[in-house]
Amino acid sequence: MSEQTMGVQVEHKRLLGKTIQVRLVSDLRKSQEYYRDMLGCRVDDWGHAERDDMIFILQQAASVEDIKPNVASKKRSNYPTEWEGPEYGWDTFVHIGWDDLDTYIEEVRGKGAKITIEPFIGSHGGSEFKNAYLLDPDGYSIVLGAMRIVDPSRVTGI
Repeated sequence: MSEQTMGVQVEHKRLLGKTIQVRLVSDLRKSQEYYRDMLGCRVDDWGHAERDDMIFILQQAASVEDIKPNVASKKRSNYPTEWEGPEYGWDTFVHIGWDDLDTYIEEVRGKGAKITIEPFIGSHGGSEFKNAYLLDPDGYSIVLGAMRIVDPSRVTGI
């Protein structure tokens, strides 16, 4: 992030770093295998599962009752566009390039990953989005989302 002051670029120091999702899982070994073998992540014995900027820390749950994937959120009418919220629960939203989404879905499909919602296209606020949903072994929903501007005059705050 930078700011222009009297024609001079001023860089701001980053305060916060990359956000990493922490997942309580019912079977650490099984989850490590899924994230490695199905999603193509590098996985270590600590439970880190990483591919590009998508990072999870998988931790063994003390009890299966502790595993609580998100349910769908309440719809709301005061978003900056006509969108009222997702139809299903999101545990993780991963930005992905428009052309890369279909390629990645085919990659993980070929490895046996569970695709709960196939890629679909929608629009709101002058942008078009394409999403697909994956489900991990504990029911956590990973939403892959791409967006592109189709009408710059209608784009509102993100």
